[in-house]
This record gives sequence, structure tokens and C-alpha cells, in this order.
Amino acid sequence: METIISINSAINNFVWGIPAMVCILGIGLYLSIRTGFIQIRKFGLAMKETFGKIFTKGEKKEGAITPFQALCTALAATVGTGNIAGVAGALAIGGPGAVFWMWISAILGMCTKFSEVTLAVHFREIDDTGTYVGGPMYYIKNGLGKNWKWLGAVFSIFGILAVFGTGNATQVNTITTSIDTALLSYNVMGASGIKLLNLIIGIVLAILIAFILIGGVQRIGAVTEKLVPFMAVFYILLGLGVIIINYRYVPGAFASIFEGAFSPAGVTGGVVGSMFLSVQKGIARGIFSNEAGLGTGSMAHASADVNHPVRQGFFGIFEVFVDTIVICTMTALIIICGRASIQYGQPAGAELTIEGFTNTYGSWVSIFTAVAMCCFAFSTILGWGLYGTRCSEFIFGSKAAKPFLIIYALVAILGATMDLGVIWEVAETFNGLMAIPNLIGVFLLSGTVVKLVKNYFSGDEYIPYHEQAKMLKGDKQNI
Repeated sequence: METIISINSAINNFVWGIPAMVCILGIGLYLSIRTGFIQIRKFGLAMKETFGKIFTKGEKKEGAITPFQALCTALAATVGTGNIAGVAGALAIGGPGAVFWMWISAILGMCTKFSEVTLAVHFREIDDTGTYVGGPMYYIKNGLGKNWKWLGAVFSIFGILAVFGTGNATQVNTITTSIDTALLSYNVMGASGIKLLNLIIGIVLAILIAFILIGGVQRIGAVTEKLVPFMAVFYILLGLGVIIINYRYVPGAFASIFEGAFSPAGVTGGVVGSMFLSVQKGIARGIFSNEAGLGTGSMAHASADVNHPVRQGFFGIFEVFVDTIVICTMTALIIICGRASIQYGQPAGAELTIEGFTNTYGSWVSIFTAVAMCCFAFSTILGWGLYGTRCSEFIFGSKAAKPFLIIYALVAILGATMDLGVIWEVAETFNGLMAIPNLIGVFLLSGTVVKLVKNYFSGDEYIPYHEQAKMLKGDKQNI
């Protein structure tokens, strides 16, 4: 076990270290330049095409979901405990200035996510069940050619290994911990009954996960389009209450964020003296939160019934904006304005966010934070379940979907009853390893992104990749 921990630590430090972050930000900047900073230049249009049409009803094709359902499924996986615990950790280790560097990573990440989604929709396929499937493995194989299929397989293997930890076991553990804390704080249950309770919670969650995921992407979309808006609005309203009640601290909070970005020592009393550390923690947690560069969210967006990939790409911009600019900033303000006792230089998690709430509203709000944490974690389980299914289908075919989902659902029982320290660390490493093949694919296909953007704004006819492949196959048969 010590050897595994040591090897994983070395790989993890590289994957989430400076070279990887520079690569992710560098490709984000490169894509931004090639597309003329579309995430800024066309931000208004992106909001109009996404947020402006959230309540628009429309028909969807068989085997597809609506663009909004695709967005909610992707947000279900990205908006999670990282937005609550991850931001708190960045603030504690990197100081308030880390939030500024989160914003920077999000601005570039909007274009990266836009490119991933655009490529995923363009190069998607229709599987044996008539369902749209896509993602990094498909745009690597179809965009770069069959000789690159091995790189797509590498991405899928890392994805399968990551989903059991990052997307399932650790999220279930978050749910049980939140429920346990709320029940113990109100003396509803003694410590002796916690193990049995957690086992029951694990079994119930396994049944729910299996029921929703085995129903396919349509059922996942139907659940997430209701759950994600509810949990996001619920969290934002509670957060706005903290900010309004503590309005006198808001100017100081933003001042500490901007000052701390370039001079963290002045804000943290010298505890965090390195601007480099503030940059590193802010960028790393920003990437970990919005997943721009990992390629995971594009697998959900690929199932959308949309007439042009760039139109769905705008949802990628909106996704990063909501995840990092809105929700992560909200968490930072809850902690700072809520006067949580930040111990700079010391690791921290969701307890800082909860403290910001309880300092403002009182101890009763711990029940609502437990509900929020459960919603965040459960939605993440659903989103990552879809990602794992797509990865297993790419390697083993569509028949592998149901066996994978049954195993995935059963892992929830382990997550509810086991100590997950090592599992979390290993899963985080595989999570980061997915970025390598994905970024190679996005970088090499950046020219395709530019062509699709030009095609969309020129109003020329768009022909999906799978239709082009049919036409080419027909021509060869005629010859």
C-alpha cells in the first residue's frame, strides 16, 4: 500500500503540477487566439443561445436529448463538492487571491470547453441502439483517423478507472457524511447506529443509481434537468442571503481577492507569501471544478439534438461560466463575508463553507447545507455514470453498458461503508490523466473548430460527420 501511495503521489504531482497546468492554460489560450476569443467576443450571443432559451420547449429526435438536458447532465458532473470544498481548500492554501486565478482559468477554459463540445457534436456517432454517442475518444478516432484510435482507448481506460472513485465512491461518502453530521448534531441518532445507517443509504443509492442510469441518456437528462437547476438556485439563494446580510464585508472581500492575487502576504499576514502558490492553487482548483481540458463534459453534450455543433458549443461556454464564475465565486464570498475562521496555510474543505452559512443564519442551516451537499454529490454520480458508460462502450461495444452500470451502482455500497482516502487520491490521478489524450486531440483538431465556427457564422450548409461518412461510403460503393 505504501508503494502504491508513493507511485500515485509522484504521478499526481506531475499530472496536477505546473507542466500540466501550463499545458491546459496554454492550449486554452491557443484556442482562444485561433477563434478570436469567441468566449468573450460572442459571450452575449452564447448567453442568448443558452440561458435565454432555457425555458423554450422543443421536440427532440429519438436517441437524443434536448440541448438543455445535455447541459444539465454535464453540469451535474461538474457542479459538485469541488465547488464547495475545492474553493475552500484553494482559499486556505493559496489565500483569497487564488479566486482571481480561478477566474483566469475559467476565461480560457470557456474556449477549451467550447472546442471540446463543438468537436464532440461534430464527430459523434449513432450506436446500435440509435443513440448519439461522442466525446474525446470519438473525435480523436474520427477526427485524427483510425490510426489514432489507440489514443481514444487510452482516454477511455483512464475514464473507466476514474469514474468509480471520483464520480461514485467519494460522492456517496460525501452524502453519508453530510447526513451523519446533521443527524448527530441534532441527537437524532447515536454514533453506534451510524454504520448500519450508512449501509442502508448505500443500498438505497445503488438502487436509485441503477434505475436512473440503466434508463439511458434520456432518463438521465430528464432527472438532471430538474435536479441541477434546483440545487444551483437553492445554493445561490442561500449564498446571496449571506452576502446581503454581510454586505459591509463585500468590498473588502473583493479587495482581498485582487490584492491577494499579486501580493498574498499582505492579505494573509505573511502566512501565504508566495504569489506562485496562489496562482497554482487557483488554477488547479479552477480546472478541477469546471473540467475544461479533461473532455468529460463533451460526452454529455454529444447526445444533444442540435442542428449545428457550434450552437451546442455555446453551452460549453455557459457551463464554465456558471460553474466557476458564478458558483465558485459565490462560495468564496460565503466564506469571506460569512467570517469563517480561515487558517491560512492549513488544508481545509467544506467545513469552511458550512461555517460561513452557520455564522450568518445559525446552526439550523446545517440541515440545508446537508441537503445541498447530497444534491451536488448525487448529480455528480449520475453525470459520471454516463461518462463511464461511454468509455466502456467505446472499448467493449454497446453490450458492455448494462454490466458496467450494474457494477457502477454496486460501488455506491462500498462508498457508503469504506474509508476512501487512497481511493480518492488514485481516482484524482486518473481524472487528470484523461486530460493528456484529450488535449492532444483538441490541439490537433483546432483547425476543425475554426472551420466549424466560420461555417456557423457564414450561414453555409452544415453536414454532420456521420452523414459525411455515409456519403463517402456510398461513393466508394458506386465506384
